[in-house]
Amino acid sequence: MIILYHYVPVANGGKVLIALHEKGIAFESRWVDLHKFEQHEPDYLKINPEGQVPTLVDDGQAITQTSVINEYLEDAYPDAPKLRPDQPLEIARMRQWNKYIDDQVMQAVSIHGWQVNAGAIARAHSDEDFGRLVARIPLEQQRIKWRTAREGFPQEKLDEATRQVEEAVARVEEALANGPWLLGEFYSLCDINFFAYCGGALERMFPAIGNRETCPRVMDWVERMNARPGVARAMAIRAPEAA
Repeated sequence: MIILYHYVPVANGGKVLIALHEKGIAFESRWVDLHKFEQHEPDYLKINPEGQVPTLVDDGQAITQTSVINEYLEDAYPDAPKLRPDQPLEIARMRQWNKYIDDQVMQAVSIHGWQVNAGAIARAHSDEDFGRLVARIPLEQQRIKWRTAREGFPQEKLDEATRQVEEAVARVEEALANGPWLLGEFYSLCDINFFAYCGGALERMFPAIGNRETCPRVMDWVERMNARPGVARAMAIRAPEAA
């Protein structure tokens, strides 16, 4: 039995939730409320010592890092619908996209997400409570990000992140000239990866970048992604109290 510890179905959480639903793999959902800093509770740290979500547990073994999790699902469940091509060259191209998305796109979108969402969470706590909550975060870089989000990121950092998102959208727009998906005719994990970070965020967070005038192919691709039953099921997931 697979257990997935996760938060909302966007960004990191959405990336694994979409893969599970696209492959039709049954799993048990365990909600981790980031507003309450539940990812840093002792019980969760026993599962993922880095205190981050999502974490997938299969047969009692924990797997972290979203791209690693999704490739694990391909290896462990080969009879489910394939989200990774068979040919070595196409696999390499998929992984090139995933590395670019993980290393650059995710980081750029994340800065804006931290500025708006994490910042609001952090400011909802008193100085004393926030200091106590941050002190138990295991990764120093995460402690720094939470403190920065509480105060607000420098404008030049936000501007550079926006530039990187614009560059990524242009690359995807060009790639989509060769077919409906990033690998042409084959729908794969790199489509899921880019959608998780930019699918809904483009129009909401970057309206000057994500629109039909600047990137019509990307906007058509977003519509195709949203129309997929597996994507729709994943994106419909809500917090237990909101269900």
